[in-house]
Formats: sequence, C-alpha cells, structure tokens
Amino acid sequence: FIVSIVSFSIHGLNLGLDFTGGTQIQLEFNQSANMPKVRQQLKVAGFDKVEVQSYGDSHNIMVTLANVRAGKKATGDQETKKSQEALTKTVLKAIPDAHFKMSNFIGAKVSSQLAYNGILAVVIAMIATMIYIAFRFEWRLAVGAAVALIHDPVLILGVFSFFHVPFSLTALAAVLTILGYSLHDSIVVFDRIRENFRRMRRGSPVEVVNSAINQTLSRTVMSSNLTLMVVVVLFLFGGATIHNFALALIIGIAVGTYSSIYVAGSLAVSLGLTRKDLMPQAKQTAEDTP
Repeated sequence: FIVSIVSFSIHGLNLGLDFTGGTQIQLEFNQSANMPKVRQQLKVAGFDKVEVQSYGDSHNIMVTLANVRAGKKATGDQETKKSQEALTKTVLKAIPDAHFKMSNFIGAKVSSQLAYNGILAVVIAMIATMIYIAFRFEWRLAVGAAVALIHDPVLILGVFSFFHVPFSLTALAAVLTILGYSLHDSIVVFDRIRENFRRMRRGSPVEVVNSAINQTLSRTVMSSNLTLMVVVVLFLFGGATIHNFALALIIGIAVGTYSSIYVAGSLAVSLGLTRKDLMPQAKQTAEDTP
C-alpha cells in the first residue's frame, strides 16, 4: 500500500486518451478490419500513443490519437480544423485500404471533466457504502470496510503507476467494479460476524471474528478464483481494447479478496468491536416505562 502511494506520488498515472484528449477518426474497410495490422501500420507511421477499437461492426474502427501538440501551451481546444485534416490524411496514408467516414476532436476541457467525474464517482460510492454499512451493521465495521475499499483502488492505481500502464475509462470502470465486488465479500463476512456474536456466548471478539472468517473462507476463495479464471481469459484473448480493463480486474480481485478477509474485520476488532455492539436492542414495552 505504501509502495503504491509512493509510486503514484512520484510517477503519477499514465492517463489514457479518454482523460488527456485527442482526435478520433472513424474508418471503414471493405472487409473485416485486421486490428493488429492497423496498430502496426500506425506505429510505423509514428503514432505511438494510439487506441484502435471496433466501432459498430467488424468493418468499422475508431482510431483515437493523442493531441499532436501535447506538451505545448496551446493544446487541446485550440486544435484547428486544418491540423485535424492533416492528421487524418497522415492516418489514411498509413492505412491505404481504409475509407474515411468522420473525425471528432476531444478537447482538454472535456477530458478534465471526465477525470473529475471519475474521481467523484469513486468518492461517492465509498461514502454511500460507509453510510449503508454503519446503518445496517455497526460503525466500526463501516470504517473497516471503508479502509478495505480505499486499499483496493490504491493498489490497482499503484500497479498502473509503477509499470506506466495507460489508465483509461475502461480501467476506471474496472476499479468501480472491484469496489462492488470487494464490498460484497466484506458484507458476507460481516453478516457471519454478526451471527456468530449472537450464537457464541463465550469467546473474545477476536475468536468470534476469526471463526466467521474461517466459515466464509472457502466461499470467498472459490468465488474469487472462478471469477479470476474468466478475467484471465479476457486478459489473454480479449484483445487490446479490454486489456487494461481485464488487468485492473485481475489486480483488484486478488487484493480485494485478501482485504475482505484480513483488513475489514480485523480493523473493526482493533477499533473495539464487542458483542454488545451487534446484539439486537431490546424493545421497550409499556410495562418497562416508569
């Protein structure tokens, strides 16, 4: 966790074109597009930072290129129509068997808004999660779940930062997916913790929480491994379009599984979780009223 924070502080994130802005060019082929060949042709033409993905059907592709003036003061929104036309001609020259359909420019303001909305989505999801768990279970469990949820995306971002993997909107979607996946595992453990506190009349909080984790361990490990198998297949054979999405999921499933087991419940115990906190409150009757 600390290494991830240090890497993120030093290197930052290698933001994808969704966040940095660029030019989108839609191309059409007479036959199914050969995506690896297109990427290789663009790379030979000097386009290192480029995204190529299918659009609509196998005959249409969308090529997204980074701002050609990146690093200068007048970037992004000041990209002129003339420069876009020149960029389009260069792309068509690199891919001679493609037909131009349309182009679109993603400005810097739009990209920054996407980044802001992405961060806001993560923050709102975590706050809503804490409120729900505090209301449904207990505030110490809410804090434990929140720390576990912070732990998961930080490690994902740390790996992306350390290895300079491009971080796009699809990777952000994977981070949000992992938040829900990890939370589900934590809720299963919390529910068993509450049941064990009511069943086990003897035993310290550490023993009760430990028994709850052991009872749900096989379910957590098996479900995570089955999900991981599918995601690994997506990573290996899903293509470049969802490569980073699958990578973020692989990292998130691994760290989310152990954070649900080792972080969430343990932190609640460290904060002073007791049997009294999870026992149902006795209802006051008319006879009890003085």
